[in-house]
Amino acid sequence: MTDVLTPKQRSANMAAITGKNTKPEMVVRRATHRLGYRYVLHNKYLPGSPDLVFPARRKIVFVHGCFWHMHKCRYGQVVPATNADFWSTKRKGNVSRDIRNVAALRNLGWSVLIVWECQIKEIGVLTKRIVKFLERPSRSMKQRR
Repeated sequence: MTDVLTPKQRSANMAAITGKNTKPEMVVRRATHRLGYRYVLHNKYLPGSPDLVFPARRKIVFVHGCFWHMHKCRYGQVVPATNADFWSTKRKGNVSRDIRNVAALRNLGWSVLIVWECQIKEIGVLTKRIVKFLERPSRSMKQRR
């Protein structure tokens, strides 16, 4: 199937996609804030510049887009019809970078939760998952006791 947009329009669309303050991230941020948790946004001093950082708890939440980070859901398994090699390389690079960043964060004593874009649709399940993650003692907390 050919693209319905001109190359210039497609380029403008792709350039407009950002890595911060995305709709899924905003849903997670609002839900977390509503639960009473406070966080730091996009800490550039930590590997991967995490979306939400809870310093006192040593916890981090990443909000990943299913397509961009190749989630195993139907949205993450979409294969672009045009420029497939480029997108395959790009997306695989995102996944390998994610793995490196999560490993580095865990080595630094942080606990990491990844929330996928497809998971924000069920807000009740999402909030329970966030509370469970944030209330569970982290590895660094256990070591201090």
